[in-house]
Amino acid sequence: MANKLVIKVTAGADEPERCSQAFTVAAVAVASGVEVSLWLTGESAWFALPGKAAEFALPHAAPLQDLLDAVLAAGQVTLCTQCAARRKITEQDVIKGVRIAGAQVFVSEIMPDGVQALVY
Repeated sequence: MANKLVIKVTAGADEPERCSQAFTVAAVAVASGVEVSLWLTGESAWFALPGKAAEFALPHAAPLQDLLDAVLAAGQVTLCTQCAARRKITEQDVIKGVRIAGAQVFVSEIMPDGVQALVY
């Protein structure tokens, strides 16, 4: 069994079901006691900004803000460096607890034994 789950979500409001699935899996894993690292890339990068997750709505899905809060409380949330730069998002802009990091950090997280990586 994996000791850590690293989830990279590339979808945002442009693909709400895929986005919601990623956040749901991350939050359920955290609630199950799994170490979780959630990476916001592509259009999900916007959810690193205050209030953006609260604007997201998908019928029959848990509120994205609640899922994000759960992961922030017990896991790690990372905004992709390049994705942030393309959207002119800086460290001063993001929600408290969200870090900005690049591919080298992602690779270092997914390579050790006992890590499971998922991409949505």
